[in-house]
Amino acid sequence: MSSATAAFYFDLASPLAYMAAERVLHVLPGPAEWLPVLGRELPGGQAAGSSRRAKDSPPARSQLERRALELGLQPLRWPDPFPFDSSLAMLVATYAKAIGRAVPFAQAAFRQAFAGGRSLEDPDSVLIAAAACEMHPSAVLRAAALRSTAERLAASTAAAGAAGVTEVPALRVGAEARVFFGDQAVEQAAEYMRGEPIGGPRP
Repeated sequence: MSSATAAFYFDLASPLAYMAAERVLHVLPGPAEWLPVLGRELPGGQAAGSSRRAKDSPPARSQLERRALELGLQPLRWPDPFPFDSSLAMLVATYAKAIGRAVPFAQAAFRQAFAGGRSLEDPDSVLIAAAACEMHPSAVLRAAALRSTAERLAASTAAAGAAGVTEVPALRVGAEARVFFGDQAVEQAAEYMRGEPIGGPRP
């Protein structure tokens, strides 16, 4: 196994990032640092807005639902509204990272949104996810309101853009900082970390 390490960039508003998050810990041959970023603030994020709206069409939703079943995940349940504003949830994810709970919080929040069908615009949904990893509600809300938390999230997003990340999910791997995007990012990053040829699209 290669000694390469990885960085996993996610936004809790992204169903593709949810599906990637469910695979990162099991598919990668080494550890990954989970990094919360605001997808809409990444380079090209504004242009991607129209693309995201197209991906929210009924056929696109059906394709994502089929993909979740292929991966053995729970059936996708769509929050109302969707897309939702992930700003609060991402501030809490940033706080969770600062206290060493980025992974459990992100997993709980993703599952609230896309397995439970609960919008993360709703503070109660965010607090339920936080409680699942023993983050106290008052501490969570206090931290989310701090300017320093917003600054850390902005800095993480800016650093991701500088590293070549233009969308989520994304994985950055190894000394050469190779970046993989989208549905196949986890598997392609795993192949790269193992020094294997990177395959094409998978069913």
